[in-house]
Amino acid sequence: MNQNKLETISNLFEGKEIRSIWDSEKEEYYFSVVDVISILTDSKDSSDYWTTLKRRLTNDEGSELPTICRSLKFKAKDGKMRNTDTLDTKGIFRLIESIPSPKAEPFKLWLANLGSERVDEVFDPEIAIDRAVNYYRKRGYSDKWIKDRLNGIVNRKQLTDVWKEGGITKNKEYAILTNEIYKEWSGMKANEYKTFKGLHKESLRDNMTDVEILLTDLGETATRELAKEYKPYGLNQNKEIAKRGGKIAKNTRDNLENELGKSVINKQNNLNYQYIDEKEKLEDKK
Repeated sequence: MNQNKLETISNLFEGKEIRSIWDSEKEEYYFSVVDVISILTDSKDSSDYWTTLKRRLTNDEGSELPTICRSLKFKAKDGKMRNTDTLDTKGIFRLIESIPSPKAEPFKLWLANLGSERVDEVFDPEIAIDRAVNYYRKRGYSDKWIKDRLNGIVNRKQLTDVWKEGGITKNKEYAILTNEIYKEWSGMKANEYKTFKGLHKESLRDNMTDVEILLTDLGETATRELAKEYKPYGLNQNKEIAKRGGKIAKNTRDNLENELGKSVINKQNNLNYQYIDEKEKLEDKK
């Protein structure tokens, strides 16, 4: 499988994440098996479930399903990239037949529609944009916020392209440079910012106010333009440029806060997510 043709995507089924990879060359999805099992079974440990199921399919039924899995890297809960068993759409349909679940039929329909929608997006990218807009609208975001968010995605891609030209190739390095920008204008690394806002797995940017997004975009846009002008190479030189880009956003933040008389950074999530800790969940079950 050509790695240049792979695009990591987070699909949602009934609000639950299914880590996926789209192979644009084959026009095919590859889905994380343990994520699908988690949805179909509500298993507390989908990895153990999959290990047991693989053993049964291989030893008792002689199924070739476990052998056609592809090992692809996804970001795990701890933030690290880890090899994960995946199956293409046909493989997932076969997996469903091996798992008794009341969610099997609605999941099959979702799976069938997902593949056709993605192929359509390859030929008409506007479909993908419309899908993103509808996704945010359904979650209560304003059109102005959505416009700023989509612009930010484009700006971010332009920045990472410039970083790549400057010798940045590893995910860890991209994260380090991003943190330099965040630290300079907000005083926090990205993970610290998420903790400040009370987020878990949710996207930080999806929970920013329009002002916070604009400051983030300004820091990244300034970094991009500085990098294009001074052409830094390697992590250390790019870190210095990232700090300078973040400083420009910090100056704007300071000016705005002086006029407003208050901080433009706050703990409130954009959609006011509410969390229930695991202890309370266990007590409710009891």
